Amino acid sequence: MDTTTSRDRTTIAFDRSGDGPPVILVCGQSTTRSSNAALAALLAPDFTVLNYDRRGRGDSGDTLPYAVEREVEDIDAVVSEAGGSAFVCGFSSGAALALEAAASGLAIDKLALWEPPFDAEEGRRPPRDLAHRYEEMIAEGRRGDVIEYFMANVVGLPPEFVAHAKTKPFWQAQEALAHTLVYDTIIMGDGSLPTERAAAVPVPTLALAGGESFPFMRQAARTLAEAMPNARARTLEGQTHNVDPAALAPVLGEFFGGRT
Repeated sequence: MDTTTSRDRTTIAFDRSGDGPPVILVCGQSTTRSSNAALAALLAPDFTVLNYDRRGRGDSGDTLPYAVEREVEDIDAVVSEAGGSAFVCGFSSGAALALEAAASGLAIDKLALWEPPFDAEEGRRPPRDLAHRYEEMIAEGRRGDVIEYFMANVVGLPPEFVAHAKTKPFWQAQEALAHTLVYDTIIMGDGSLPTERAAAVPVPTLALAGGESFPFMRQAARTLAEAMPNARARTLEGQTHNVDPAALAPVLGEFFGGRT
């Protein structure tokens, strides 16, 4: 494990592997860098992969108050560790963060987005005060309620699935990350498609979605790609939001220009 220091002095932990052009992996909600470890291993023969823990997760620090701008600065710090520019691939809310980083002018050479969960249909979006609700639950020590609400009301998982999940060992790890759902909710804003920010992304971009995911995910990828000056959308058939690294790695390798 390596570390770097963000502009506000927050320690950001990352794993560096492989050799070649640098690729930074940005994890999504309720995950740490471990969620991208398998993908990093598949990309490592052709790329130098920097797989980092976003602030508040894993081995990275956390400095309050939270702001999206601080997370963009975290990516910038990892870009510096990569040599000054890099390819970036973000997942779910991490894709929304990566899009914001590219729109903010970071030295990103190419951008890949896996299913940023924006939704054109207002009726399917989370409540506008969701971040505040989460903060209240966490302040009251109800971290498990945050996870339960996210699974049941944001993701839309069946009650029986959520009840079963609460009995599993990973539930405790999810509770430990509950505060980062506040961060991801802030990143996602009102959940609508950020076409104006997308239009500000000049770099080649690949917006990806799974053929077995919710249809709105594929629509979001298409709409964002249409809004960007240098982007295209692609559907990976047979894939869900929890994409198989073995299916994704060759696509990223081709797009980023490696041999994977």
